[in-house]
Amino acid sequence: MAFDTSYASPRQAIVFFERRELTRLLSLYGRMVSAGEWRDYAIDGLSESAMFSVYKRSSEAPLYRIEKRPSLARKQGAWAVIGQGGMILRRGHELEQVLRFFDKGRFKVVD
Repeated sequence: MAFDTSYASPRQAIVFFERRELTRLLSLYGRMVSAGEWRDYAIDGLSESAMFSVYKRSSEAPLYRIEKRPSLARKQGAWAVIGQGGMILRRGHELEQVLRFFDKGRFKVVD
């Protein structure tokens, strides 16, 4: 029996993180939680991008969004770190390169 699917709405592909990328993001998250910088996170898979948002408190806007946007892979790079105001703090072609934004020395614990 054949089905006519010409009238069916096409499902848009959703962009999401690969296992290796998600493992790296969660590793960074764990390091920042242990340093007392971050407390919560959210993961969103959308039609044009995937976002990993981190929060100091879950009731606030995200401190940072790490965004994967494959449509920009050949231009500025698919990866970006976006700050609270929506400003792009770092952009690049490789996840590791972009995550260097969070390296030690950038953040200092103040008593």
